[in-house]
Amino acid sequence: MSFSATSPFATDAKSWPFEQARALLKRLERLGRLDGRSVIFETGYGPSGLPHMGTFGEVARTTMVRTAFRALTDDKYPTRLISFSDDMDGLRKVPDNVPNKEVLAEDLGKPLTVVRDPFGTHDSFGAHNNARLRAFLDGFGFDYEFVSATDCYKSGRFDETLLIALERFDAIQAVMLPTLGEERRASYSPFLPISPTTGRVLQVPTLERNVERGTIVFQDEDGSKVEVPVTGGHVKMQWKPDWAMRWTALQVDYEMSGKDLIDSVKASAQICRALGGTPPEGFNYELFLDENNQKISKSKGNGLTMEDWLRYGAPESLAYYMFQSPKSAKKLFFDVIPKATDEYLQQLDAYAGQEPNKQIDNPIWHVHGANPPAQGSPVTFSLLLNLVSAADAGTKDVLWGFLSRYIPGATPESQPFLDRLAGYAIHYYEDFVRPNKAFRAPTDQERAALVDFLGRLKALPKDADAEAIQNETFAVGKEHGFEPLRAWFSALYEVLLGQSQGPRFGSFAAIFGLDRTIALIEEKLG
Repeated sequence: MSFSATSPFATDAKSWPFEQARALLKRLERLGRLDGRSVIFETGYGPSGLPHMGTFGEVARTTMVRTAFRALTDDKYPTRLISFSDDMDGLRKVPDNVPNKEVLAEDLGKPLTVVRDPFGTHDSFGAHNNARLRAFLDGFGFDYEFVSATDCYKSGRFDETLLIALERFDAIQAVMLPTLGEERRASYSPFLPISPTTGRVLQVPTLERNVERGTIVFQDEDGSKVEVPVTGGHVKMQWKPDWAMRWTALQVDYEMSGKDLIDSVKASAQICRALGGTPPEGFNYELFLDENNQKISKSKGNGLTMEDWLRYGAPESLAYYMFQSPKSAKKLFFDVIPKATDEYLQQLDAYAGQEPNKQIDNPIWHVHGANPPAQGSPVTFSLLLNLVSAADAGTKDVLWGFLSRYIPGATPESQPFLDRLAGYAIHYYEDFVRPNKAFRAPTDQERAALVDFLGRLKALPKDADAEAIQNETFAVGKEHGFEPLRAWFSALYEVLLGQSQGPRFGSFAAIFGLDRTIALIEEKLG
């Protein structure tokens, strides 16, 4: 991908990915790291639970910074994005949202790539969750390299840095011990040996260390003293030293993390320097919240999974949602999908008419890696939801019967994104709108307005467009004294469709058909 067409505007771009890209470029220039080697971007994933949106968001946002960096530097420097899975971590508790919990309970404490898969589809629980993550990242088209902690430890990729960590054991302890309580300090070691008898990852003190042999001695669960090398996958590191070790071994230049990890980043940065590495550039984003404003957790399974969003909304709308205000806490639940979808469509429509210096700060530029599609959808998601509701459409064929009349010549083949939206709208309606429908009878004021509205609609020509219908809708609301005017539109949707809001009524009626809209009003008045 070449960015020569947009790079003249990248220097002045104001969107947050460009701010991050400029900070990274300054860091690399200061350190003399623009020497032909790849600039390394990294994201981390802990596969102790099923992947959630925060995991995807980190990859999406890091990709946006990477794209901005390439535009800023006119793509002169090679870049790589590593998606790192900490899959050698010991399973600490059984997640709430998995089957066969007894299987996991029996394997508590073992590395995630050893824990049996409760779904029965992969060699281990870690492999199952890694596959779930990769399938979504691949489906979205991310350019990334998946790296497994288990592979790095066992293959020897981390051996050199692990031996440095053994040599500088005391320097690591000097960073970590002041951050721990008195009891934890007494037993803390940056090395977590894998028990040769039980296979569990042990939180035990290091009794002896031999730098020359590259080994540590610890007390195993059966009480015996065991000496193991720190290389070859016999140990893993505690997660803050592990993070620092990973930055050092992989020469990571950029990694973002959640606001809850600010102190952890500081500690890991100190350890990274102690190991002879340089901490990466990065920033802290705000956390996502569930419908009850609680932090989203992989083990709790609250909030949305990636599969959830893809049932009800396009990947493009999810990436758009991730782009927006990363420094602000946002709810991540089902009800954000329609709004995110329609805002994405609005930005895509605006993009085509913008000057290049404005396009580069449009979220669409970042969502699509500097290559947005030429076509979005002529119909909003919220309008489709109302059409599904009014027509009681259970298939896309029914919806296309309306859409093809409203958009001459339109077919699923000529409007592929609209066709995808139609499928999402049906799923969303069936699962969230239909169960919560609450029709009500009109008040006296609303009944009088509906009778007037009915007469006006009957007087319109059969091929009246959305604007003509919308004008009559406004006129009726004003004439019958609705204050504020949106109360009239709310009444229309509550009485006619059993919901409190919707898109422009004129657009809905034009797609649904004037005759069907008239019949719907007559039915509710009756």
